[in-house]
Amino acid sequence: MGPFMDKQGQTVPQVNVWVIEEPHARETDSLSLFKGKRVAFFALPGAFTPTCSNMHVPRFNAMADAFRHSGIDEIYCLSVNDPFVMQAWRNDQHAENIRFISDPDARFTEAMGMLADHGAEGLGKRSWRYSMMVDDGVIEKMFIEPTDSGKGDPFEVSDADTLLAYINPQAPALKPVAMLGRRGCPFCARAKELLDGSGFDYEVVWLSDAVTLDTVRAISGRATVPQVFMGGRLIGGSEELEAFLEK
Repeated sequence: MGPFMDKQGQTVPQVNVWVIEEPHARETDSLSLFKGKRVAFFALPGAFTPTCSNMHVPRFNAMADAFRHSGIDEIYCLSVNDPFVMQAWRNDQHAENIRFISDPDARFTEAMGMLADHGAEGLGKRSWRYSMMVDDGVIEKMFIEPTDSGKGDPFEVSDADTLLAYINPQAPALKPVAMLGRRGCPFCARAKELLDGSGFDYEVVWLSDAVTLDTVRAISGRATVPQVFMGGRLIGGSEELEAFLEK
């Protein structure tokens, strides 16, 4: 497969693509999407596929604020899928921070020299996985997944963290944040309020019949809520979280 050519310094292809917008997708000229903008762009093999859905899209979506604070105007995700599939995938991913682009005839992908045979995975001709920084239509930097990794679909260099580190080397590393809590708990409400004002993207796992205090004890070693975790590290309850954020 490949070799795929790095097009750094060149202008992005000018072909027709489909932009996913509510309530309907629209066909447009690809070059116009980049004019006058600094764009963080990534392309991937297919909607609803494991790596794309579980890692590539969610991380770009979660890091959207960091990209914007680093001077990026838009984040684009492109795949060789029809507009209806791309729209359904965007909704399924809740990826409101990303503009999805459908390349149904692979015109953009082929012009980029990134058309790959994913027949072994049952996908046919699709895009090779890559990311790039585009400034006013000119490709400033590309990160292309290696073809000699022994994997049919490697995911090593086109991730959001790598692209952000290139765009803004001073950007702080964003660690995933999660909170275990119980609805109606005032301390959990306080911790959630603190997280809302912190600027961190976070997820809350509410206790239920399936998630009990035994689960909290098994994970954190404590039988109280809330318990806040950051990057695999236990921060603690609302008071400990407040002290952490004050630092």
